[in-house]
Amino acid sequence: MTTPLLTRRQVLAVVAALIPEFAFAKALDKRRLSLVLAPSNLGLRPEMNGDEPGTWRAPEVLMAAGLRVRLGADKVVALNRPSYEVHEQPGTRIRNGLAIRRFSLELGQTVSTAIRQGLFPIVIGGDCSVLLGCLYGARTSGGRGLVHIDGHSDFFHPDNYDTRGALGAAAGMDLALATGRGESLLTEWPEVEGPLSRDEDTIQIGERNALDANFSYGEIARTKITRLIVQDVLRNGVPATAQMALKRIDRRGLDRAWMFVDLDVLDQNVMPAVDSPGRPGLDLDQLSSLMGALLESRRFLGACITIYDPARDPKTEYAGRIVATLGDAFDHMK
Repeated sequence: MTTPLLTRRQVLAVVAALIPEFAFAKALDKRRLSLVLAPSNLGLRPEMNGDEPGTWRAPEVLMAAGLRVRLGADKVVALNRPSYEVHEQPGTRIRNGLAIRRFSLELGQTVSTAIRQGLFPIVIGGDCSVLLGCLYGARTSGGRGLVHIDGHSDFFHPDNYDTRGALGAAAGMDLALATGRGESLLTEWPEVEGPLSRDEDTIQIGERNALDANFSYGEIARTKITRLIVQDVLRNGVPATAQMALKRIDRRGLDRAWMFVDLDVLDQNVMPAVDSPGRPGLDLDQLSSLMGALLESRRFLGACITIYDPARDPKTEYAGRIVATLGDAFDHMK
């Protein structure tokens, strides 16, 4: 009996299963997206009135505003909301540190699965601490490198911040933790050698307080992290900024990097519905153009979007603007 030939679709499926890089390349070519909903507020301090931060609702509100349709996502994976605790957890001086570890491992597995299935995961947080799980999943899938687009460097850690008097908030430490600074609970991960992202492979875009004499910015400036502060972005323009970032990416050979976006990189006049609004910052078109130029390079295997707070947007008027902005950015992957 003659053995029937495999169809082209079957051949591609076999190759993709055996060679994750092949699946990754096809995901970019076909723009097959997986939305991962990560409703975490674990990395933030309680509100002044004692309430939990509202960023955990961002995924559901953005989905209701049409995010899946606008992105044309092939798949949606919704993680359960982790339990937020106000009080200290044993063995850590980071608020919700144990819960962040557990959630990061779960998120990392979800991200890794999406990548190995040939999908481009877009993680919708939640607060900035979801970066750790995203990078963990990327690293265990062969990824390397980080572009951190954020109005703050998020570089607090025990060497520059006293956590003895008050619990540390991981959302203000995410870049420090990602580059290996801070408690081992959130800097050491199974199957990953060294930090989730080495300084040389990390690009921070958008810090707004670097020129403020009253703000402690000095330590990150003494690292090998590439820094493009928002004042320079606004002066030089988005196209030039994207090219500078891409040149660094090429120089480091980063063809499977991760993109992180904290929406507080937007000017507070444009986007006040974030955990920590401020200025100066980008406008919506500048953010979508910056993300789009980077995504168009095909150097990324996934992205995460964080810190939109529906509690600060009771009429959800900003949710639609965020959806439109992300849609314009990810259209560059077509």
